[in-house]
Amino acid sequence: MTGNHQTLALLLFSSFVAVTLGITTWVSRHRQGSAEEFYAGGRLFSPMENGFAIAGDYMSAASFLGISGLIALYGYDGLLYSVGFLVAWLVVLFLVAELVRNCGRFTLADVVAARMRERPVRIAAGTSSVTVSVLYLVAQMVGAGSLVALLIGRTSEAAQAWTVIGVGALMVIYVSLGGMRATTWIQIVKAVLLLSGTIALTVLVLARFHGDFDRLLLTAAERSGHGASFLAPGLKYGGDWTARFDFISLGLALLLGTAGLPHILSRFYTVPTARAARRSVVWSIGLIGGFYLMTIVLGFGAAAIVGPDAVRGSNAAGNTAVPLLALDLGGGADSAGGTVLFAVVAAVAFATILAVVASVTLASSASVAHDLYASLRRRRAGPRSEVAVARAAAVGIGVVAIALGLLARDLNVAFLVGLAFAVAASANLPVLLYSLFWRGFTTRGAVWAVYGGLIPAVVLVLLSPVVSGSPESLFPGVDFQYFPLQNPGLVSIPLGFVAGWLGTVTSAEVPDEAKHAETEVRSLTGAGAV
Repeated sequence: MTGNHQTLALLLFSSFVAVTLGITTWVSRHRQGSAEEFYAGGRLFSPMENGFAIAGDYMSAASFLGISGLIALYGYDGLLYSVGFLVAWLVVLFLVAELVRNCGRFTLADVVAARMRERPVRIAAGTSSVTVSVLYLVAQMVGAGSLVALLIGRTSEAAQAWTVIGVGALMVIYVSLGGMRATTWIQIVKAVLLLSGTIALTVLVLARFHGDFDRLLLTAAERSGHGASFLAPGLKYGGDWTARFDFISLGLALLLGTAGLPHILSRFYTVPTARAARRSVVWSIGLIGGFYLMTIVLGFGAAAIVGPDAVRGSNAAGNTAVPLLALDLGGGADSAGGTVLFAVVAAVAFATILAVVASVTLASSASVAHDLYASLRRRRAGPRSEVAVARAAAVGIGVVAIALGLLARDLNVAFLVGLAFAVAASANLPVLLYSLFWRGFTTRGAVWAVYGGLIPAVVLVLLSPVVSGSPESLFPGVDFQYFPLQNPGLVSIPLGFVAGWLGTVTSAEVPDEAKHAETEVRSLTGAGAV
């Protein structure tokens, strides 16, 4: 890219960083010592504010960069991500949002531990939450690296690595100083920027084809080199039965994973009531739905205007399709319009990454402090001690995410998020649903449900083509691939539910009817909720 692209993009990105650091500094002057303030922002946000923040949380680099890239490369099969990410919110709206808000305080473990022995349940749920969060963070780091590679050229891997490190450092600052209140306002600002940029690009793509969406699709199919099959199922997931099972596995992970994501569940605690939590989800569904419809236009627009070969040539996984599309829509690499539009899109994508990593880091550090640290200490941890541990945990989680992000920098970000969704659906969702709806659920069942989904999901990913055995894997030079599917959800999600059932029916523990009745009334009515 030219020097003008680099300079303008970096200026816009620096402006966003300055604004968000200003928000963080302003918020840090307020009282941040209490756990409720640090983890939940004092529960003071309105449904609209929280809805925008949830949308900002969810519309990550995977959505903006990864999905559009997959559609540009694989056409119809890339649509699965857009559909899956959106439909998943119906599960959240009808089964999770209000009940979680009424039963918990800060984390997923609060909901499960309400009627179980706290220590083993909190350790299991905290471990699972941190694992999911780190996988999600890796995707954002990879997105940051892809953008930098496009800005400064592929020759400068050192600069790419330093940018990933810089993003990690910023996310630690946001979480340590500002807590949930600063993170929420950063998400709101980012959601507005991202939606504005996406609307502008969508209008420009449709204007290029005079509003004829059919012409857009036909042009994309022609340039793809696959013809009509580009617009039909099967280009990525229809080659053989393994690919078809991978398709089903990914669909299950996307549909069920959202309801188990720690950073999404934690957002329901930032509003004062369960009714406000439900209204937050309604707001977020409207915003997210519009956004994902536009990613379809952007993906096919990139295929039609830029071409899959150019997209793949810039980044093999397709992560740079949208910035390349913006460059072309603005008039090309040597035009002022192209420079400005490319810089704006790159800056918005950076803003997206920064905001999401801050939120996910906060959720995972809360699990470390509120669940793991508080459970492993012999004496009850005080609120200030717990918050101090959460701040320290943010540093450690940031280091791990940076290291894994550098390792996985050639994988598609939407695909990486699909893995995080699979682990969330396998480990977190079974224990959450059993705790809310099964009267006879026991402590052993809860622990087995978490580990029975978490361990198979992680092991199957390690033994999959993602890690070894193919040129596109993390370690292409070795081969310990024994599991054929790239996404483990088809196997690990049922195992999580079966393990929870098996642990419960083999447990000698007598379910506490009184605690279940209390949890049921509290979840449905809000009586006694924090």
